Amino acid sequence: MENKKNAILYWTLLTDKDWSFYIAATEKGLSYVGSQQQPFEELSEWVRRRFPGSELVQDDEKMAPYVRELSEYLQGNRQSFGIPFDYQGTPFQLAVWKALCEIPYGQTWSYSDIATHIQRPAAVRAVGTAIGANPILITVPCHRVIGKNGTLTGYRGGLDMKTKLLQLERGEYTADI
Repeated sequence: MENKKNAILYWTLLTDKDWSFYIAATEKGLSYVGSQQQPFEELSEWVRRRFPGSELVQDDEKMAPYVRELSEYLQGNRQSFGIPFDYQGTPFQLAVWKALCEIPYGQTWSYSDIATHIQRPAAVRAVGTAIGANPILITVPCHRVIGKNGTLTGYRGGLDMKTKLLQLERGEYTADI
């Protein structure tokens, strides 16, 4: 997997009702969506590991298209995204992330469903690892993946965030205003 060096990553803090998380993008597209209510250090540490020597620049104007689409989603007014993405991964990770984007809004698939979908039915654990490495939560909807028995399983943003996103997509979520 290739690390990008000396890039400029633009960032902002997205806040919408009770949602609050950092997002970042390169000139090419959205690169990172952070976990709910986490400090800036979550973003800066990710950039340090994935984009060594890169500069983080706060630019609310440049980030406005990403904020707009994510906010529309969080308000229940958007089911898919038209913004560009810029993320790097192994071929296996990219296949898994593409499969995540094929899970219909409001539905869930199991890890084994994803493994079967990418024609690697024995790679269930590796699928879980690839999902855990997804840098852009919500937009690459890893929150739609559940355990084979229907239980909620790990999520970088925390199970509370995962639960809220699934409730949102089922029309059951009301924000704490």
